[in-house]
Amino acid sequence: MNARIINAPRPEVLQMLERRMTPDLRARLREQRIDAVGLVQTSIPDIFFLADLAGKASGVFTVELHGSCPQHISTLAVFGETAAVQAAMQAIESQLGRAH
Repeated sequence: MNARIINAPRPEVLQMLERRMTPDLRARLREQRIDAVGLVQTSIPDIFFLADLAGKASGVFTVELHGSCPQHISTLAVFGETAAVQAAMQAIESQLGRAH
């Protein structure tokens, strides 16, 4: 797993991320308050599990980014307020630390 948090992402970074989303998710993202973005690159099964875990850990908006890697690896983006993204990413890292 490769994980990063971007605090106060610049508009062009958000635009790069939006290009890897479906149009309906782009529209939903624009309605959200985005103070930070968490990024997790991991396996496809983990993407779904971790998106659910992140959403339950804090009030974040999660999206699978398309076109980020070959078939067996994908990237999860976690959008929201800084504290919410940090809580979600901590939950993800704790869970994956237990799993490995």
